[in-house]
Amino acid sequence: MPTHESPPTDGRRSAAAARRRAREREILAATRALFDERGVRDAQIEDIARAVGINRAIVYRHFTGKEELFALTLVTYLDELRGELEEAAAGHRDAGERLASLVGAFVDYGVAHPAFTDCAQALMRRSGPELLEEISEGALFRLGRGISSCLATLGGVLEEGVASGDFTVDDPTLLANTLYASGLGALQLARVGILVKEAAPGIPTVGSISPDQVKDYLVASALALASRPT
Repeated sequence: MPTHESPPTDGRRSAAAARRRAREREILAATRALFDERGVRDAQIEDIARAVGINRAIVYRHFTGKEELFALTLVTYLDELRGELEEAAAGHRDAGERLASLVGAFVDYGVAHPAFTDCAQALMRRSGPELLEEISEGALFRLGRGISSCLATLGGVLEEGVASGDFTVDDPTLLANTLYASGLGALQLARVGILVKEAAPGIPTVGSISPDQVKDYLVASALALASRPT
């Protein structure tokens, strides 16, 4: 019986695709390292290319531009964050404790990875159509999947709390998205560490706030929103 062998070109294409994926991972790893070392604003394409040992033109062969590269680097943070959230939620049975632990894990991760906050906030300022003009549909899908997987963990805890009668949430998905967005803003407050208030009418003054205080506030806010009367 005759055998059907794949054309030699199939093997070459597979090898080329594997090399391309490996190079993309190298570029993303270098971007992530620069983000963690210098911050998002100070990470330049030239520096990323130099860290990988390539010229900047090769970076643009793999990514449509800086926005796509940064979006996919954010995905690496989101993948890590999802693991932290899942672990935090799994450590408790009580719905309130699970939510508190999960929100605390989010704050801890954001404080430890300031570039995650910068990346996430920068992309949230762009509309979907704007992002599609600058990054590919495939990259936007991967970004959406990274965000939605984190939100699914949070939403799942809220839904289980509703089912057990511990929470009263009409729309767990909306609340999960709201907590994520407000959490990113609070992480910026934790980094700055400054509170602005009015000492007297028209006279501003500043105080200080610690990351732990921000965490406590976010946990209390999440529990209050999840448990408020309908």
